Amino acid sequence: MPTAYAIPFAPEATPAVAPRSLLSAWDAARDAASAALEGPPRAFRFAGDPSLDLVLEDRDACCWAEALDRRIGLDHVQGIAVLLRLLALLEVMGRAPWMRGLFDIGRDGTVLHPDLLRAAATQPLDGAARFDEDGLRHRLARPSLPRPRPPTAATGASPP
Repeated sequence: MPTAYAIPFAPEATPAVAPRSLLSAWDAARDAASAALEGPPRAFRFAGDPSLDLVLEDRDACCWAEALDRRIGLDHVQGIAVLLRLLALLEVMGRAPWMRGLFDIGRDGTVLHPDLLRAAATQPLDGAARFDEDGLRHRLARPSLPRPRPPTAATGASPP
């Protein structure tokens, strides 16, 4: 019998998380996989619609969920939000070949482009707790603009 969680929101209302929290979750999941950590199956029931239940039975997903449960806990909204976003990120990375230039998975670890990390931490999930690939592509196609610098004392204008 899977460990069960009642999620107090719909997948589309999954809260944003800090990019550093998502990166920490990624590292915890990677470390757990390297250590062959095993976790129990987990069932998530979203608020409002029992047909939206999500069940993790895949060995890797159970490992990652166990790692996050141990590191940040899955007994609160923030922990669940980080897990859902991590799972959605891994899922979209596996199905969207255009994303390959935004991450590098190597023997020594993984490098995620900061824009990809920010998008995964804040982009809304769809009704199936996944990222909308087109929405993600559109967001990542726009270059990040640098923050404006404060005016200089001499001219009152921003430096070039």
